[in-house]
Order: sequence, then C-alpha cells, then structure tokens
Amino acid sequence: MDQIQHKFVQVQGLKHHVAEIGAGPKVVVFLHGFPEIWYSWRHQMICLAGAGFRAIAPDYRGYGLSDPPPVPEKTTFGDLISDLLAILDFLEITKVVLVAKDFGAKPAYMLALLHPDRVLGVVTMGVPFIPPGPSQYQKHLPEGFYISRWREPSRAEADFGRLDAKRVVRNIYILFSRSEIPIAAENQEIMDLVDLSTPLPPWFTEEDLATYGALYEKSGFQTALQVPYRSLDEDLNITEPVVEAPALLIMGDKDYVFKFPGMEDYIRSGKVKEFVPDLDIIYLPEGSHFVQEQSPDEVNQLILTFLNTRIWS
Repeated sequence: MDQIQHKFVQVQGLKHHVAEIGAGPKVVVFLHGFPEIWYSWRHQMICLAGAGFRAIAPDYRGYGLSDPPPVPEKTTFGDLISDLLAILDFLEITKVVLVAKDFGAKPAYMLALLHPDRVLGVVTMGVPFIPPGPSQYQKHLPEGFYISRWREPSRAEADFGRLDAKRVVRNIYILFSRSEIPIAAENQEIMDLVDLSTPLPPWFTEEDLATYGALYEKSGFQTALQVPYRSLDEDLNITEPVVEAPALLIMGDKDYVFKFPGMEDYIRSGKVKEFVPDLDIIYLPEGSHFVQEQSPDEVNQLILTFLNTRIWS
C-alpha cells in the first residue's frame, strides 16, 4: 500500500484526490462505487502497476479526500464526467481504459458514449450498462427498498446520523455483500437491518473498515446520497446509447443486483449486448457485489487478460 502515491489535482474549482501507481502510456483509471473510495481498488492498482500499467484512482467530488462541491445537493453525474475529463487533461492523458464498480459504471459508460475518442475500453463489476432514462426499479419493489429510502430527502441523513460513519459503512458493506436486495419494513430504517453482532464479510478486515470509516467521517454522506441515488434520473442527452469500445462485465453469481427486477434476464440473456455489442461477460460462482475485494487475484487476472488481449494485444 505504501507504494501507492497520492496527489491533489485542482480542476473544476475543486481539489480532487487522486491515488496513483505505475508509469507508462498504458493508463487504467478506476472509478469506485458506494460505499467505496479509491481504496477499494488497492489490490488491482498494485497488480496492474507490477504488470507495466499506470493505475489511477480518483475520489469523486465530495467523496474521500476530494473537496466537497459548494452545494452537494446539486451535484450531478455530469459533474463527475466533467471532473474526470478535467483530471485526465491536467495529467496530460489522452486515452484510457476505465474500470468501474457499482454506480461507477454509469460515468464510465457515459464517458465512453460522450467522448469515445478518450476511452479505449470499459470494465465494470456489479452493474452492467444501463440504458439512459428514468429509474424504474422502485415501481416494482416495496416502499422499504433501500434506493427508494435513500432518494427520499432527509430520510437517509436521519438514519445514518444515528451512527458514526464507520458503523454506517460497516452496515452497508454487510448488506451489499448479501445476495438479497436490502428492503426495510414500514416501521424500520435501512440501518436497522444489521446489528452489531453481524460479522463483517471474511475478506473485509477491521483495518479496511477503519480506512473507509475515517474517509467517510471526513466527507460525510451528503454528496454520496446525491450521486448516485438522487441523480439516477438525470438526462445526459444521449440519443444513441450504443458503446462501441471493447467491454468486460464481471458479475458475482451471488450479487444482490441480480435481484433487481429484470436485471438477471437483461444480463444473462445477452440483451445488454444490444447496447454494448463488443461485451464479454464473466460470472464468478461465489462472487458477491464486491468481487474486486472478495476475489482480488481472480479479478486482477480477468482485467489483465482483457487489457492484454482486447486493448493492447
């Protein structure tokens, strides 16, 4: 971990924290999900740097060590995409492969659609390409569906505010590592779905939790609730949502995302390839939503194979 370097890039009026390791023209940029941060890519970054790649992982605005935006509740996915472009320009990087987890799949694929000249390939984990348009899932799930709750103004703030940041991250990691969608009862909040006796996943250490906890203690959850959850319906004016770049989707068979209405059929039937024609899909039989932390060696090898055979062969 000590070999990973940290810098701050001043763009878009904010200081953005960027973790980096490795050198050379073959650049891979890692985009985290929630409740993650640059640190969730630690295993992949060290591996890729050792294999001759330059690995870069920013914290989004309002996450981790990056500055919060002036008005967090107005943050958009468009801001994240503009930030990423500005960071690449600042670092004088013209073309990259994007590796994204969870909601990071959206800015990764949107960047590939809006700026195809900058994106050589896309790898996502836990979330496939989702066509632009209003989110439909909450229409088919109970009122206690976690995304519905977190989209509701002030509800998650009150729920999370009862606990310290470390405990919130702990609870979400436990919930998201299960194979069922977190859904609360009417008289229950999402944080009540986990109690202190529930162990952490075996691949997630107390040291890992302390690292995440300290970073979210600094940033809070205000921007994280806005992007992704309260910005899901954002219109980025994409009229032809077909990604031409080579792509790889890595899904854990036990990922709760498969339980979203229509998601399993969308992925397993290959319908997703209508939007990403040059897509390979790999399933990890024991994989959860956090495959890159749960099975780092396996995921590292899948990424390296993709890079060495599909991008820089």
